[in-house]
Amino acid sequence: MKNTQSKKRNYKKINTTSTGARERIESFLCSDSLSATTAKFLIAFISMGGLMIAGATVPGLIKAIGAFRRIQYGKRKHMAVKKIENSFSYLKKEQYIKVTKEHNGQVQVKLTNKGKKRLVEYSLSSLEIRKPEKWDGKWRVLMFDIPAHSKAYDYARDALRNKIKALGFHQIQKSVWVYPYECEDELLFIAEMFKVQNYVEIMTVEKILHEKVVRKNFPWL
Repeated sequence: MKNTQSKKRNYKKINTTSTGARERIESFLCSDSLSATTAKFLIAFISMGGLMIAGATVPGLIKAIGAFRRIQYGKRKHMAVKKIENSFSYLKKEQYIKVTKEHNGQVQVKLTNKGKKRLVEYSLSSLEIRKPEKWDGKWRVLMFDIPAHSKAYDYARDALRNKIKALGFHQIQKSVWVYPYECEDELLFIAEMFKVQNYVEIMTVEKILHEKVVRKNFPWL
């Protein structure tokens, strides 16, 4: 018990990540089939709200990662110390993370805007929609009307459109897309990552007017 408590003091998580995104990042970060590189792991790890570590930056980070895995998930995964050191230096050099020293001697590590953008790219690239063995006969209709008065919204709109295309959605009208399987959580996650959830609507319907035409895009149904 004492040993676990001492390890908890090695790091402090600063929670600024919403629950939905946090859960998906945790899943990405700690999956048994994790295919992410060490740099991806570090970005996901740091994104869980920021990180406050004690002692020298890299050694403190390595201890924090070990404590995080043991305390939060009760398991340890091997990750070479040298890889962590190299990846940490790379992320710092490329300005994906910002490292600042506090008055109490601790070091705070946070993602920069560039790092947050890269996290979104990593998260979206690993996002998939599970297909059930049998279709329930219902359609999921996605509609979005994202403002056009800022570059951030333009980027979000393009990224959302590209991702739903990659996932297999079929466009039936401008900014109206349809898909046969349950996907609300995945769509909300995408919208949340880009902070455009207020401009997205998702409906589940049992019938659409031109269903025969739409079904041609999903021939396996």
